[in-house]
Amino acid sequence: MVSQWFAHLKRLFFKPKPALDQMVTGSIADNHLMVQFFEWESLPPEGISWWKHFENEAPWLASLGCTQVWLPPPNKAMVPWDLGEFDQKGSIATRWGTKAELFNATFTAKAHGIDTLIDAVLNHKLGADRTERFQAVEVDPNNRLVDLGPPQEIEGWTAFDFPGRGDKYSTLKWTQEHFTGLDWDQITKKNGIYKIVGRGHKGWSKNVDNEFGNYDYLLGIDIDFRHEAVRQDFLAWSEWILKETGAGGFRLDAAKHIDREFLREFVRHARKQPGYEHAFVVAEFWIDSVRAIERYMSKLHAPVSMFDVPLHHNFFRASEAGSDYDLRTILDGSLVQRRPRDAVTFVDNHDTAVGCSLESWVGSDFKPIAYALILLREGGHPCVYHADIYGPTALPQVPILMKARKQYAYGPTTDYFDNQHCIAFVRHGDSARQRQGCVVLCATGTSESTPFDKEIDVGLQHAKSSWKNLLASTSGETARGDASSESSGSFAAGAGKVVISDAGGGIFTCPPQGVAVWVREETR
Repeated sequence: MVSQWFAHLKRLFFKPKPALDQMVTGSIADNHLMVQFFEWESLPPEGISWWKHFENEAPWLASLGCTQVWLPPPNKAMVPWDLGEFDQKGSIATRWGTKAELFNATFTAKAHGIDTLIDAVLNHKLGADRTERFQAVEVDPNNRLVDLGPPQEIEGWTAFDFPGRGDKYSTLKWTQEHFTGLDWDQITKKNGIYKIVGRGHKGWSKNVDNEFGNYDYLLGIDIDFRHEAVRQDFLAWSEWILKETGAGGFRLDAAKHIDREFLREFVRHARKQPGYEHAFVVAEFWIDSVRAIERYMSKLHAPVSMFDVPLHHNFFRASEAGSDYDLRTILDGSLVQRRPRDAVTFVDNHDTAVGCSLESWVGSDFKPIAYALILLREGGHPCVYHADIYGPTALPQVPILMKARKQYAYGPTTDYFDNQHCIAFVRHGDSARQRQGCVVLCATGTSESTPFDKEIDVGLQHAKSSWKNLLASTSGETARGDASSESSGSFAAGAGKVVISDAGGGIFTCPPQGVAVWVREETR
């Protein structure tokens, strides 16, 4: 009892060591970079699967400095042990392709220095094989601790038999005993949140976020991680999926809804496997509060990086406010500001897109600024979204900024956050790796605004050198798909040269509603 209390106090007041310092963040030694390679409505080029699309794109992504790709959940219809191998759920292939195509893609990525991350959707299941009848209590959706009535018999889609797979890889056949709740009663044809009760059921997990009283239930059929058979099946899967695919780690979906005692066990178990002691893990804990994310990290008590949700919301608010936003505050309240070696920074993802569950899409006028801040500054582990480099919403600036990260974003940083509408920073380079650094300016304003000038000291070592703006024109541009015309107006501005004075300073220019990345000419 004493030891359990001590462990609880240790987790409560424990300040974890930086997660990124304890994990493998990519396959090469230079700046690391993640790409989220999917969208909600992902469609591959005609005639090939999504896995083949990834395989084809791996060389281009590597040329831009990508060292890590976050893949979509590779399994079929919430069936974790089927990667496109068994004839079930209407096909052999998953939505993304066959198991062989997945393996070919990850092998090709590895050959180009790109690790892959498995999107581990552990919280819930969908697509059961048949229904069952059992006792449940409907609860208040705004406070899941409040019952709306007595237990009643309902019928739910909770039985998974896996007829195509049989007992290969796993013998567990899921039934209502493995779940805590669901949102549909087949008898009454009624939506609601139903807590399963009866023999063996313990109610909602207590080790989850306390929004809505208890946020164990999110959607679908909620999994009970206190059930021993469930725990063992997922722990075995964590070993199997890494070894089977050669992936380098996990993205943990919906962490705020999953029993954190189990998540800690899941991460530690995966890292016990030979060669995976420093496997990369990033968790999605969706809340616009850096304090809440820090509290979760302390309670989780495991080296897990976190998506910087507060920074994303800063980008969204800045995008909405336009020239009324004070750029000097853009990093305030973000995880990358408070704990830069724990933060996985991003601009948008599949959930923030228009019409999606967490809609907060960053507009195309502001998005290049957001990407310059996550890609070219020191802190954080940046992630680029597929839709920002492929298809109709692709921005031509983003691949250039990715490549600039690979080539120039090195060394200590000096900030020039001295103007509400235009901020800048200098990366001073790394002489040991022969990296010269860069000067980055970001500005809001309107299309009628005049360009912004800033006098910036780059150091005596650069005296009399000539600098040019990488974003001065679209020549040599390498974006995939159709670039958004909404953002093209500021893309060609900021042309010309900057000659550094004998004292090591220069006057650098940035277009309104735009970004300028200045580099020493002979280093390009």
